[in-house]
Amino acid sequence: MEYRNLGAAGARVSTLCLGAMTFGEADEKSFMHKAGCDEATSHAILDRALEAGVNFVDTADVYGQDGLSERVIGSWFAASGKRDRVVLATKFRFTMGDGPNKSGASRYRIMRCAEDSLRRLRTDRIDLYQIHMQDITVPEDETLRALDDLVRAGKVLYTGCSNYAAYRLTDSLWTSKTQHLASFVTLQAQYSLIARDLEREHVPLSRRHGLGILPWSPLASGFLSGKYRRGAAAPDGARLALGGRMSRYDNERNWRIVEALVAVAEQINATPAQVALAWLIARPQVTSVIFGARSVAQLDDNVKAAELQLAPAHMKELDDASSFELGYPYDFIGRTQGSW
Repeated sequence: MEYRNLGAAGARVSTLCLGAMTFGEADEKSFMHKAGCDEATSHAILDRALEAGVNFVDTADVYGQDGLSERVIGSWFAASGKRDRVVLATKFRFTMGDGPNKSGASRYRIMRCAEDSLRRLRTDRIDLYQIHMQDITVPEDETLRALDDLVRAGKVLYTGCSNYAAYRLTDSLWTSKTQHLASFVTLQAQYSLIARDLEREHVPLSRRHGLGILPWSPLASGFLSGKYRRGAAAPDGARLALGGRMSRYDNERNWRIVEALVAVAEQINATPAQVALAWLIARPQVTSVIFGARSVAQLDDNVKAAELQLAPAHMKELDDASSFELGYPYDFIGRTQGSW
């Protein structure tokens, strides 16, 4: 397993991060993505992840009913005594509880959310505390000052953001610098062979300011797992078979990506999922790729991606298959200078 700095921070994390969105929910009717696993299985996955060298775990207060994912991780910490072997990330921002302050990134709410997460996780600190999405109703400096106070109090070690527009992230970094506040060290965002939009603004911005990118949905809700083929029905029980979800992926570009992914996987004796994860690990500014697992076997399969080195020819094949329209002004700049 390779370890990288957590963006501009000194902490070292594995190039694969175990996403805990699936933890705790055995009842498919109550789980938000119909893809959960019970607490015992979640604990077994956490144990095996550490054995495999994965030392980075990501969750959020909204994962599972009433903070269930955080509570499952907290019970594992208590039972295993392995808290200090994990770099723990969680998030706040979305709806928890009720009342007029049930969501958002105000100082009032951040302080409460942090204390609630610490209690559920049964820990004295959150290693990486992330705002789950920008809040346009709250001044960015209010959010940053609250996070800075948590860092100064030792309850949070590092801060990060998720699902931020580039303009807002730039403003945030400038505010932190000029007001001497703790600054984001990571950006968690959707990134995969299917979704490469980050490369327009966020990747250059992250490179300029030293942010580590933490891709979520690296397999595009399982579309890049190898289970789906052009012209064939989605497998029974597959996530994308539910509620017409498959329709948003059913286009020529995406099938071209799947076919290139399968071809590369066959050439190097790997699975399409492993290749898709390895492609992301090799992208500029990516610190760690967040992947989920509903079973120990699934974790064992995906974690092999950390050791997979794709040849330049294979990277180019996947880059070409997943190329996308840059749009203005990037295409104009590219035609003029050869690069944007």
